[in-house]
Amino acid sequence: MSEITTSNSGTSPKPVDESSTQIVHVTYALYAIGLLTAGLVAVAGLVVAYIKRDDVSGTFLRSHYDWLISSFWWSLLWISLVWIFVVLTIGIGLIVAWIPWGVVWIWGAYRIIKGWLRLSEKREVA
Repeated sequence: MSEITTSNSGTSPKPVDESSTQIVHVTYALYAIGLLTAGLVAVAGLVVAYIKRDDVSGTFLRSHYDWLISSFWWSLLWISLVWIFVVLTIGIGLIVAWIPWGVVWIWGAYRIIKGWLRLSEKREVA
């Protein structure tokens, strides 16, 4: 197995094996598919992120799991707020709800793309 030891910090980085990196790629893919499935598949990615995050403590991969976990919960918050808006406006909000839903979708896509690009460069994401 090849080991990667890239880190942005000044301390000595912990080695990262290729299989750990591949699992993070799979997690990003689950999140990306979640953009097309109303977040259902992203839940599987969230579970993977929570399970694997401690396995990569001290590596640049830890920042990716933290990034993915926070992306999920912030997305859920924003979507919940949009639904509350729709309910409180008794359907009138449904007509314009596609605008904030679109903004949340674009924000989620941005987070996935930014993180995945940083992962491919073997860099931390912040």
